[in-house]
Amino acid sequence: MLKIIGGVVVGYIVMFILLFVIFSLAYLVLGANGSFKPGTYDVSTLWLAISVIVGLVAAIVGGFICSLIAPNSKAPLALVGLVLVLGLLGAIPALKGNDPRPNIRDASVGNLEAMMNARQPAWIALLNPLIGAVGVMLGSRVKK
Repeated sequence: MLKIIGGVVVGYIVMFILLFVIFSLAYLVLGANGSFKPGTYDVSTLWLAISVIVGLVAAIVGGFICSLIAPNSKAPLALVGLVLVLGLLGAIPALKGNDPRPNIRDASVGNLEAMMNARQPAWIALLNPLIGAVGVMLGSRVKK
């Protein structure tokens, strides 16, 4: 049981760290103008494409790590459940559509401010947990 819990927790932490690091690097490379639509915090099409790819890769790695820690168990399924639940909970603000944050930005937006104010379409907010679930399952099968 501890292996399952450990696999899920470590797999999720690995996913989180990978997402944070890669998105931070992507923002440094693209800057505000490449990451957002002009003058707003609405993410660009390029950023959406990057987020799908990065999300899938991070989930594959997380699923792989999870299955390494807890081989021959239901740990990857538990990680899929966690990714889906937390991802769907995180999608709620995008689905409400009543975002009180300002949507006007200038050209010099730091990484933290960008993360706090970025606005993604509702469809990508719903797609991300599904991408994560598929990635975890793919990653858990890599070892086999």
